[in-house]
Amino acid sequence: MVVPSRGRNKESPPLKPGQQQQQQQQSPGASPSRGRRPHSPGRQGSGGARAMRKGGGGRRGARGDPRGPYREGPAADGERDVLGRGPLSLLRLCGERLRVFIVDRKAFISKADSNIWLTFFLAVFAGVLHWCHITTLFENDRHFSHLSTLEREMAFRTEMGLYYSYFKTIIEAPSFWSGVGAIMNDKLTEYPLVINTLQRFNLYPEVVLASWYRTYTTVMDFLGVPTKTCWTVNRGKGLSPVESCEGLGDPASFYVAVIFLLNGFMMSLFFIYGTYLSGSRLGGLVTVLCFFFNHGECTRVMWTPPLRESFSYPFLVLQMLILTYILRIPSINTGSLIALCVSNIFFMLPWQFAQFVLLTQIASLFAVCIMGYIDSSKLQKILSAHMVSLMVCFILMFGNSMLLTSYYAASLVVISGILEWSPKILKRRKREVYVWVIEACAWLFGTVTLKYLTSLVFGIADDAHIGNILKSKFIGYKDFDTLMYTCAAEFDFMEKETPVRYTKTLLLPVVLVVFGVIIKRAIKYILGSLSHTGRYEKEERFNHGELVFHALQLLAYSVLAILIMRLKLFLTPHLCIMASLVCSKQLFGWLFYKVQPKTLVFAILALMTIEGSANLRTQWNIMGEFSNLPQEELLEWIQVNTRQDAVFAGAMPTMASVKLSTLRPIVNHPHYEDAGLRARTKVVYSMYSRKPASQVKRDLIKLGVNYYILEESLCVSRKKPGCSMPEIWDVEDPANRGKIPLCTLMSKDSRPYFITVFENSNYRVLKIPKE
Repeated sequence: MVVPSRGRNKESPPLKPGQQQQQQQQSPGASPSRGRRPHSPGRQGSGGARAMRKGGGGRRGARGDPRGPYREGPAADGERDVLGRGPLSLLRLCGERLRVFIVDRKAFISKADSNIWLTFFLAVFAGVLHWCHITTLFENDRHFSHLSTLEREMAFRTEMGLYYSYFKTIIEAPSFWSGVGAIMNDKLTEYPLVINTLQRFNLYPEVVLASWYRTYTTVMDFLGVPTKTCWTVNRGKGLSPVESCEGLGDPASFYVAVIFLLNGFMMSLFFIYGTYLSGSRLGGLVTVLCFFFNHGECTRVMWTPPLRESFSYPFLVLQMLILTYILRIPSINTGSLIALCVSNIFFMLPWQFAQFVLLTQIASLFAVCIMGYIDSSKLQKILSAHMVSLMVCFILMFGNSMLLTSYYAASLVVISGILEWSPKILKRRKREVYVWVIEACAWLFGTVTLKYLTSLVFGIADDAHIGNILKSKFIGYKDFDTLMYTCAAEFDFMEKETPVRYTKTLLLPVVLVVFGVIIKRAIKYILGSLSHTGRYEKEERFNHGELVFHALQLLAYSVLAILIMRLKLFLTPHLCIMASLVCSKQLFGWLFYKVQPKTLVFAILALMTIEGSANLRTQWNIMGEFSNLPQEELLEWIQVNTRQDAVFAGAMPTMASVKLSTLRPIVNHPHYEDAGLRARTKVVYSMYSRKPASQVKRDLIKLGVNYYILEESLCVSRKKPGCSMPEIWDVEDPANRGKIPLCTLMSKDSRPYFITVFENSNYRVLKIPKE
């Protein structure tokens, strides 16, 4: 059966005798089932990729004087009365009292359980809703279910393709452990080096997913249950038909499905988090709705599933929820510390940038401790959990030195030292402001110094570019590596439109009111503590410590998001969490005496819905289809016309696709956090400089490159002033400024230093003859 499809025809496999074909019903005017919708005008991405984008408790009995051997009063008379009864009467009385006790406790437990189950039911509902939402957006954007295997791999551009390639390596290996061994002794990613990619690239999500996939397919094969259905897609336009498979048996579909399930679980956590922080299920509702109304600012998982944040961020939400619980209870139990440690590990293992987020977290905790909201003993226990999780990650990452030489690790050590030695050295008068200032300065100076010393001792420069990026923000510092980051939109300053979008959905005004109330309470507490009004101080300390922490964390996320736009993915969800506090009786109890809480909250949500619903409709209206014919031609040419051991170099996004789809060795890739890789990439990108062709050829031969993939778009594209590749090279290589870029010369005639062996509208493959 041939089914018309978005510019293609999809042909079903032959039917077995007696098997009935089933066709889904069609809506009036729509294409038949499994058909592709007509192309929407999509965004023309680099490399020709077309896809439209995103636009209580109880009471304790009082103890009597333990020294008195005798009891007096009515209680003693009652006891003598009981003891004076016969055995049968005594047994009957005990049974009656036990029955009353059980009935009372049962009523209490049933009420508590019903509240808990309702909360969890609503959390699950929110999670399912978010899972459906992001799954639909992803499918609408790329029509992923109708793409061929090669098209799906090309859809994972840049570092997404690099990460997915290791998942593919493990599932295609003869056994799971041989696949793990292959990625731990990888010879393709940085030819001719052999690297342990588990150490370098935070690949534990791919290892876990590959094990699940292999288990799933093995079990289903054993039971004889089909895991996928494959169709022939006739793409039209004179293109050859391709096979498209649907179902969890397809590796790419399985990979994406698990990511979306995890991020559905994240929304369930957000509901529980908002409920717990605000003390009301209305707070959970506010958090979830704010997230949906500002969805494009909160996450990009629906556009870029394989990125590390898609695996890591849900566990940060869990970690923050556990930390809030720890801050709220008077004394920490071992179970909560273990939970904090485990959630830290799950957050850090998948993402190399997690350490910077945790740095802001412990800095906020230290500030809360300095102000006296939490005891230093409690903070020491929290820091111990952080240290244990850091060491576990260091071991699991096979001694990744960036963890031990990070600002996060240095800050943990420095804060622990301050908590230990400050009372002895400063003879601490706890409520003196000058002590707070000294401790804060000691933390800042000690962290920077220790970080510098550890990097010097271990000879680590992998994260040196982070400091350079920050320098570029404040003093305009420029070099090749820094410009490669800052010329990308996601590493630029926050867009001016972002706060406007926050304001239109009322997210920012609501959070500013909540933040103002918390700051007012904090100032009142600080003034009260300095005047030594102990009773008020004790009450405020245990009631508002976690709220002050969240306010400080909000400030930290705001600074990060303003400096680097990509990091608004931390700020916006935290704004949604803070918005839940509009339902908090701790903060707005005085207002709730005058206005019904539900009336106030639903009025705010109604106003938020005006712009929020428009944002959701904009997302739902995105319709596109992934297509990158020039890159498809390139990859097919490589598979047919080059040896399996031919070595390639080129732009970082393209190299990820070459490795993933052709399994050819490459010398550079998009994971730019390694100093050695940055040096290699600079050599490879010298093709876009103004250097002589002979020098560039010589440097490429030293790397062992056989073929260079030249992209003319990189030679002429300019995202903003000073950000074309020749202009970036003018900063790095001023001696050759003013000359014609080498890429321009190669586009006209590559001889005599290179030989053009393939060319299409986007790509030119240059063969490098040996000297």
